[in-house]
Amino acid sequence: MFAVAAIAILVAMLLAIVRAVLGPTIYDRILAVNVFGTKAVLLIAVLGFLTDRPEFLDLAIVYALINFIATIAIMKFFRFAHLGHPHADDNFGDL
Repeated sequence: MFAVAAIAILVAMLLAIVRAVLGPTIYDRILAVNVFGTKAVLLIAVLGFLTDRPEFLDLAIVYALINFIATIAIMKFFRFAHLGHPHADDNFGDL
């Protein structure tokens, strides 16, 4: 049963990669990469159950946190064209 779930997750990951390549806008591509990361978390968890290694769940949680933070950072970068203070070089002493 978990093997079938792993295969289904791999198919969904393949579809997400296709969407990331063919996405018409940058936001569609970012969403597809986020979906791919989420499916990777699910695949890590399923493989942990298949191999009877519960420590894979810890790895899946860490990967999910990294995926979330990276998605927020990429969205902020494409929205504001910077990740830090917008005028850091203009008024460096006024921080």
